[in-house]
Amino acid sequence: MESVCEVSYKLPIVEFNGKKPAIHPTCYVASNATIIGDVEIGENCSIWPNAVIRGDENKVVIRAKSNVQDNAVIHVTEETPAIIGEGVVIGHAAVLHACRVGDHVLVGMNSVVLNNTVIGDWVIVAAGSVVTENTVIPPNSLVMGVPARVVKPLSSRHEKLIEKKIAEYVELGRRYRETDRL
Repeated sequence: MESVCEVSYKLPIVEFNGKKPAIHPTCYVASNATIIGDVEIGENCSIWPNAVIRGDENKVVIRAKSNVQDNAVIHVTEETPAIIGEGVVIGHAAVLHACRVGDHVLVGMNSVVLNNTVIGDWVIVAAGSVVTENTVIPPNSLVMGVPARVVKPLSSRHEKLIEKKIAEYVELGRRYRETDRL
């Protein structure tokens, strides 16, 4: 994995405590997103305006085809990294703090996922939900509320929605990346 995207502007990628973010060259990173420290971002991810990813006290891993939308924040604690699976859609202004998120998950706008939470594969966290500390969300679940609770199993319609959003953001990131190279 290469550690710097080839773009015509200076990205706000900051080395901290001797660790510099490693960002796959197929990623799109908005020029006003901030990525600090021990962060690894996989293939075909997109990081949108004003997103903040801070791997200062521990590691942040974002696997392939995931996106971190506008104003979202991912942070860690000394004890717990943030591990984001493949094909994860992190909605606008969501906060993910020192948690583990499985593959093919949609975290809705303005949701909060707190310390030591584990979210299984194929989950939707509804917009505005708060997943409290140490919660385990089983795979194939729709969760919502404050505090967030499983309300029903995910349907094939929900899975198609997640797949559609993943594909849309991979394509949108590709288009933005290509525009940036002009």
